[in-house]
Amino acid sequence: MSHPIFKDQLRSLDNQALASTLDCLAETCKDISQQLKRGELAGILGAAGNENVQGEEQKKLDVIANDLIKQALAGCDAVRGLASEEEDDVVGLSEAPGLLVTFDPLDGSSNIDINSMVGTIFSILPSDTTGPVTEAEFLKPGREQVAAGYVLYGPSTMLAVTTGDGVEMYTLDPVSGDFMLTREAHIPQTAKEFAINMSNQRFWASSVQDYIAELLQGAEGPRGKNYNMRWVAAMVADVHRVLCRGGVFMYPWDARDPNKPGKLRLMYEANPMAFLVEQAGGQCCTPEGPILDLQPEEIHQRVPVILGAAEEVTRCVSMHADVAA
Repeated sequence: MSHPIFKDQLRSLDNQALASTLDCLAETCKDISQQLKRGELAGILGAAGNENVQGEEQKKLDVIANDLIKQALAGCDAVRGLASEEEDDVVGLSEAPGLLVTFDPLDGSSNIDINSMVGTIFSILPSDTTGPVTEAEFLKPGREQVAAGYVLYGPSTMLAVTTGDGVEMYTLDPVSGDFMLTREAHIPQTAKEFAINMSNQRFWASSVQDYIAELLQGAEGPRGKNYNMRWVAAMVADVHRVLCRGGVFMYPWDARDPNKPGKLRLMYEANPMAFLVEQAGGQCCTPEGPILDLQPEEIHQRVPVILGAAEEVTRCVSMHADVAA
């Protein structure tokens, strides 16, 4: 396969296996974008009538997007195996060494039926193992990712990607059908915006409640400045805003299900977003430290997430530490 999508940027990659895998993902996300544009006209909105392995109701487009990506990766010689939010177990594609792809095929699916923003998130890991694919191969800390990114399906379709040398953003040109490089992401160290689901406030740990209370006090409070709150209810959209203009995004632990460490999945949500955020100059942590240093225990593992402007992430993590001390 040639690499028309990224033009000369991916052609310059020494790792052509990685380039072809990224190209495959981007091509497939163009197909998902087209499905979303047709929406209710194509009869693809609404529930699929099933639950995924996490017990969440699947939307029709969750299943469609998952099948499209799965089929595309099965045709990519560089990919050894995949894992998805919508698959119970890892899926083997080859017995040769190769790349492992984890993905959330349609993040923010609660937004589908109201024509709001959703996205696809992906992470790529290396594997030098031969033979049948196992879950253990995928359980590598996020720092071992060779690439990560997402596609945001909004007024324009945009792709953000990192291969460990900054974050590039591409916009899909509806005329040429190519993803064209349009900007690089840089997160300011300080922030004036935060994103969190305030409806869960009463369930948060006291350290999170105290941190958000500081922000809400604005210029009259200890932070000495006013903050705006923004919340799209799709991680890919909220993180995209942070990458484009700064801020902090949080999805903390809460007491509704105290045995569940968080809502977001480590392998195909937190890790790829952490890679992007760090490459753009920000931080991504749990209350205990950087997400990219975590040793995964299973493919659908959940974690609390604090990401964005370094000053804000550091402050929030320090407040957790003060409570624990």
